[in-house]
Amino acid sequence: MRQKIQIREMVMEDYGQVHSLWKTIRGFGIRSIDDSGEGVERFLRRNPSTSVVAVDENRIVGAILCGHDGRRGCFYHVCVHEDYRKQGIGKAMAVFAMKALQKEQINKVSLIAFKKNEVGNHFWKRVGWTFRDDLNYYDFTLNDANITEFNSI
Repeated sequence: MRQKIQIREMVMEDYGQVHSLWKTIRGFGIRSIDDSGEGVERFLRRNPSTSVVAVDENRIVGAILCGHDGRRGCFYHVCVHEDYRKQGIGKAMAVFAMKALQKEQINKVSLIAFKKNEVGNHFWKRVGWTFRDDLNYYDFTLNDANITEFNSI
């Protein structure tokens, strides 16, 4: 029988397991620089208390990179291992991260989900997030070496 899943702040020592988890998620995009150990360490230094992991015993089964710019929070790389889905883990992690943002006086949080990510898009709508169709999202690459590889598992 499984112990209760622990939701806690992500620390750099979690990176190896988190990165391994990312590689198991079908359609998940992993960037060569931003998602490297150095990239995540830089992110966690800037946002030391807002990223989250879900742990079953000593195994990381879910994660959210969460940060803010002083005005708005953002979720990145939200995932739960396939064997642990539909148990409230994603919602619990999101609530944990949102409370951490509130402690830092952040009043709004956003995320980006790929249109092809049916599981993720369904989840966010089901837990009360608002789909925005009144704006366009733009992106500009500053470093062409930061390549995204998508898992085909």
